[in-house]
Amino acid sequence: MYRIEEPIYFYLLAIIPALIVVFVLVLWWKKRTQKKFSNPVLLEKLAPNTSTFKSVLKLIIFLLGISALIISLVNPKMGTKLKTVKREGVDIVFALDVSKSMLAKDIAPNRLEKAKQIISKIIDKLGSDRVGIIIYAGNAYPLLPITTDHAAANMFLQNANPDMVSSQGTDINGALELAKTYYNNDEQTNRFLVIISDGEDHQEDTKQVAQNLANEGVKIYTVGVGTENGGPIPMHVNNALVGYKKDNKGETVITKRMPKVLQGIADAANGKYIDGNVTENPVKNIADIIANAEKNEFETKQFSDYKDQFQWFLAIGIFFLIIDIFLFDKKTKWLRKVDLFNEEKAKK
Repeated sequence: MYRIEEPIYFYLLAIIPALIVVFVLVLWWKKRTQKKFSNPVLLEKLAPNTSTFKSVLKLIIFLLGISALIISLVNPKMGTKLKTVKREGVDIVFALDVSKSMLAKDIAPNRLEKAKQIISKIIDKLGSDRVGIIIYAGNAYPLLPITTDHAAANMFLQNANPDMVSSQGTDINGALELAKTYYNNDEQTNRFLVIISDGEDHQEDTKQVAQNLANEGVKIYTVGVGTENGGPIPMHVNNALVGYKKDNKGETVITKRMPKVLQGIADAANGKYIDGNVTENPVKNIADIIANAEKNEFETKQFSDYKDQFQWFLAIGIFFLIIDIFLFDKKTKWLRKVDLFNEEKAKK
């Protein structure tokens, strides 16, 4: 079995016929010019070692070298050996609060962007662990099913915003219930749920729901973003700031981080609450927890092991080019004996 890595470089082989045409034209031009300069007998005496065969041989060797170098750029790969790859890791699901209160700018650039930074940096520190992402506000929605594709996780994460949920609020219960569907109990014993929010929870039984999830083996960690002094909730139309959210009395609503709520969820689930206003704080804490967790084998893949073969063609190309450099286009003693073009007979 073989595979071509960069087939586009095959187009460079078009220079081979082009070089042949140039060589023929130059050879014709030389012969024509020589005939104008003198007759063939005199030319033979002035340049007795001139050899058309050697010129053709040099061209062939040069073209072989160029062809081999072009094939090395194509990088043909060969091999039929099957390799088995085992992946080990844990399942970690991020529940990201995308409610309007997360747009408050009491921490820069705002709470939501700070939460995204934290999740992204944690993902970057993971090994072969699987990740999933849930977003929630008034309802919870799966943003990304659990996967080993960390690049996809970061891409989906950057698109998370309050407009992706149909209703506003802070439905942490919904996020906890949805998280249950992300884990495969038969495959994974180490399961983690990281809730990132400002803690504005409007439900009373959240602690009980978190405890139930912890009883099923899910370790819950909460990360709080925002300040306890709080800040106003900006209102945007077409990405333009048009004011701040106001209550029924016409007063500006101030949203505050509720660390006690997040602490209570973590305590109920035997987890840990982490202050997220300094990005590196939750990143280091959670990355260390994941790194020290027992890894379970959850995926085994088989694939063909193709080996690069470009080095052989590169060596052959360089070999032919070196020969071309040291090969002169004049006659040599052994070539006179070969006389493939009957040059010696023509003299007689």
